[in-house]
Amino acid sequence: MPHRLAGLGAAVLLSACATPPAPPAEPHRDPAIAALLAEISPQRIEARIRTLAAFETRHTLSETDSPTRGIGAARRWIKAELEACSREAGGRLQVAFDEHLEPAGARVPSATPIVNVVATLPGTQPSSRDRLLVVSGHYDSRASDVMDAHSVAPGANDDASGTAAVMEMACVMARRRFDATLVFMAVAGEEQGLLGATNWAAQARRQGLQVEAMVTNDIIGSPVGDFGQRDARQVRLFADGLTPLLRLALRAPANQSTEDAAAQAAVRQQVDDFARAGGSADFPTHQLGRHLKEAAERHLSGFQVNLIQRPDRYLRGGDHLPFLARGYAAVRFTEPFENFRHQHQNVRTENGVRYGDLPEFVDFGYVADVARINTAGLATLALAPAPPKNARVEVLELTNDTALRWDANNEPDLAGYRIVWRETGSPVWQHRRDVGNVTRIVMSGLSKDNLIFGVQAVDRDGHASLASFPLPLTR
Repeated sequence: MPHRLAGLGAAVLLSACATPPAPPAEPHRDPAIAALLAEISPQRIEARIRTLAAFETRHTLSETDSPTRGIGAARRWIKAELEACSREAGGRLQVAFDEHLEPAGARVPSATPIVNVVATLPGTQPSSRDRLLVVSGHYDSRASDVMDAHSVAPGANDDASGTAAVMEMACVMARRRFDATLVFMAVAGEEQGLLGATNWAAQARRQGLQVEAMVTNDIIGSPVGDFGQRDARQVRLFADGLTPLLRLALRAPANQSTEDAAAQAAVRQQVDDFARAGGSADFPTHQLGRHLKEAAERHLSGFQVNLIQRPDRYLRGGDHLPFLARGYAAVRFTEPFENFRHQHQNVRTENGVRYGDLPEFVDFGYVADVARINTAGLATLALAPAPPKNARVEVLELTNDTALRWDANNEPDLAGYRIVWRETGSPVWQHRRDVGNVTRIVMSGLSKDNLIFGVQAVDRDGHASLASFPLPLTR
């Protein structure tokens, strides 16, 4: 992609208080990303979904020693598949089990090992490799009774679809190099209370890992609803960071660790700061949702990502929620409609109606498209700089302009920065302007009182970071 920012830096730096440069042309599709999406295979996704369903049940409490049935056989197969992909990619994909012992609880009658399968693709840029972009699907399944570990529970859509999509992404993306680190996870224990994701997110927070984005794919297997409605060119994206942050800010367990207490204090401060600045729709999770929608619709023509400003659907919850609860940006992809005859149901036929989460009710081409949407968003982020730090809007005098400032990024391929803005009622960015390699700009004639602004860092290939919401600078 051509370098769209070249030559702007000096002009803007010398006249930072003048009218910024005219908006550039809308971004074109990145040919490298387009090639990556073309490699996503519906046939491989179908084969993996059928294999996962053939384990009969993948219930978290099911058998672990059988080579052909139960959650143990499933996780060993997933790990072997990812290891084979790593070998084909020159060993760059680091595959491992991530195991912890879950104590007895509401849906776990006795202490039980919970085993995630994690494939890590290390970033190649020293200044970005500590940035982690996590994508997951859960490989456990369930029947009608959440405690039934014995009945057939193929879980083709919920969530072999998400697991197969993540495996395909890992195998395809392992052949490429990215600045930031990508973490592909098949997690366990989701149906028993988000157990695998909760432990991983908690450990990440305690270790101070820089999880810049987390995306879970759960029930992405069919564009057909329970009334027969069908739309294979839409997907829902649940992206709301405020509610879980508020919940965390209000909760302070007496026995929490020092690390958790510090993280919670930081979250409380973030909630307070954003609320005072009118940024209730501008937490990092909201910025992640906007990015995924824009990148997907730019690279997958005709596909619509429906942003929904809720953490998840009513009465349901996915593996992004433990990340949200710890202050990370986290979102969930789910099919546009849901047919509840094919979720959390024993396999059976009643009055001529087929129940159960079977492969015959999965549209493998649709799953591949959702995998492409994920890939477009994650690849563009993994190639982009980090979001600018310490973004501020100057509130120092009465003016109808908007003065913005931020700290400089340190990536070697940084080209400059981009200002994005929108009306307060718009869920997405409506305008953008590249301003060159400066750390302060005055947007003449654009009032901070009327608009919401964001600051992005942009590299020489045109890849833009998540937007940073500018907090008020009052002195």
